[in-house]
Amino acid sequence: WRAEDSALVVYAMFFDLNDSSNRRDLDRQRMREALPPALYDVLDRRGSDWDAPIAGESFGDATIPPPEAVTGLPSPSHRPIASMPAGSIETSTIEIDTLPGSNNWAVAGTLTADGRAILANDMHLRQRVPAIWFRARLRYPDPEAPDGRIDATGATLPGAPALVVGSNGRVAWGFTNSYGDWLDWFEVTWADAERTRYHTPEGLADIQLHPETIAVAGAEPIRIEVRETRWGPILHDLDDRHSLALAWTAHRPGGLDFTLTELIRARDLDQAMAIANRAGIPPQNFVAADQAGRIGWTLMGRIPNRVGACEPRLPIDPLTGCDWQGWVEADRIPRIIDPEGQRLWTANARVVGDQALALIGDGGYDLGARAGQIRDRLFASDRFDEADLLAIQLDDRALFLERWWRLLRDWLAEHGRDDPDLRELAETIATWEGRAATDAVSYRLVRAFRTEVARRVGDGLLSTVRFDSGPSGSSLGDLFGDRRISQFEGALWPLVRDRPTHLVPAGHRDWHDLLGSAARAIASELADQPGGLSARTWGERNTAAICHPLASALPVILRSPLCMPAEPLSGDSNMPRVQAPSFGASQRMVVAPGHERDGYFHMPGGASGHPLSPFWGAGHQDHIQGLPSPFLPGPSRYRLALHPTEKP
Repeated sequence: WRAEDSALVVYAMFFDLNDSSNRRDLDRQRMREALPPALYDVLDRRGSDWDAPIAGESFGDATIPPPEAVTGLPSPSHRPIASMPAGSIETSTIEIDTLPGSNNWAVAGTLTADGRAILANDMHLRQRVPAIWFRARLRYPDPEAPDGRIDATGATLPGAPALVVGSNGRVAWGFTNSYGDWLDWFEVTWADAERTRYHTPEGLADIQLHPETIAVAGAEPIRIEVRETRWGPILHDLDDRHSLALAWTAHRPGGLDFTLTELIRARDLDQAMAIANRAGIPPQNFVAADQAGRIGWTLMGRIPNRVGACEPRLPIDPLTGCDWQGWVEADRIPRIIDPEGQRLWTANARVVGDQALALIGDGGYDLGARAGQIRDRLFASDRFDEADLLAIQLDDRALFLERWWRLLRDWLAEHGRDDPDLRELAETIATWEGRAATDAVSYRLVRAFRTEVARRVGDGLLSTVRFDSGPSGSSLGDLFGDRRISQFEGALWPLVRDRPTHLVPAGHRDWHDLLGSAARAIASELADQPGGLSARTWGERNTAAICHPLASALPVILRSPLCMPAEPLSGDSNMPRVQAPSFGASQRMVVAPGHERDGYFHMPGGASGHPLSPFWGAGHQDHIQGLPSPFLPGPSRYRLALHPTEKP
């Protein structure tokens, strides 16, 4: 292990937390070129009625454009659409929304019995054994720390010399992925046929070539040549005269440093916020609480300083004046400290508006349903303790899907009486559990219905462009099956609610036909399984698959000892308790600085990587069942002492 390997560990997190291919901007560009502007504006939403920023207004749902604004689209009967692959409904209902996310929130001391501020944080990543994090309590003399001693508890990232989230007794802090805009495409115009020189606003520049050798086990090494411009490496060639270079904060000097390590010495909220604004990490929503009862939000990580007339949501022509020039100064980074409402919340959705949003950008904010559910729980009470915040983390109420249940119920009541398959579906969903509970049946069916409708609408309206793979190598029809355009609900719901006849998606005679085909598809697929529709619980589909990485290399019959129990799991996307079979809260913590003994900590999978260890899976059931396991470690059972010696 070398010192640079610690930097590579954090760089690996850039790849986990950012879309290193920046595919979203490429797909948006192709969509913009292929669709009428009014339809493009509907589909490429920046928000919805679910928006729940801390500062700023809701952007609301799309307004359906009139027929004359979307002329030029072929009629539905003349727009072909690819058939769905077998099993796609069940796959899409569980794999959607598994990009890195997180929840965090804080309540100020004015809302607690004794003036303590309380922080809650759960970071959403792939779940595995051992867990990605390693729990630690660090206690050692440090002349730079308050009282000359460190005593900090939380989660470390193996390989990185920092307490990533936790509490030092004076300040507690946590993260959620920010989804700001940290990558841009710059269009490179070549000055010669050999592509050795390119145009810049100041004149011609020479391309820089970097030969790289990749060692391959058991085979010859692979040699590649990286072409570097002033904006970043060339990743796509568009034609003989133009290419695309990727600007990414991870590539820039200062994008990564180890300022994060200073948080264990932070004395109060102000010092913690200052550290956050100087740090180089994948940019995160940073929420902190201090011992004096104060709370604050800011961004931790470097923000590119865009100058000129920039539209970073699309590939940029640098010859028009837009450029990256260093970093945004720390005193310009947005902050919210001691908010009037005494509450803060972030959940990968947009946090701010106006000028602060213009500075941060939009890198694919999550739909605001989860953030809104957290916000509403926080404002439903004026007094909190640690148990109250843990209860919010475990909230699996399906508020987002309730209107979809009403839509399906009402449509079936009107159109499904004479169809045996639809009659069974109507009877099965008649009672709405309202939660993503393991025994919920109507939840699973309604979720599948909404996903199928979304896929059909997205594919149908994009049928003229979805087969154009473009430089990103993927069809536009895939856009609305995941969170690359995560605000699609802001267009989808007005469409299925209003059912405009001039925007019937391809492959369907009318909206009635689309809703009916979606309902029949889920009824047919799920009713054929043992027990029929009434046996299709959410837990049957959302079953844990949390395993050691080596498990995938073994035959199925031998994998079980390397996995946590394959048990049904509560929770889903678009609610605080995010959970899929192998994705969800990689840890949960609730802690008030100075009151760590009252805090909670969960970590699925545990810290052990050996199935014969007595600590294999330790703490996993506390996480699954939501039991209030303690934040601080218990009594020591083993001790390993490392003594420094003279170097030979």
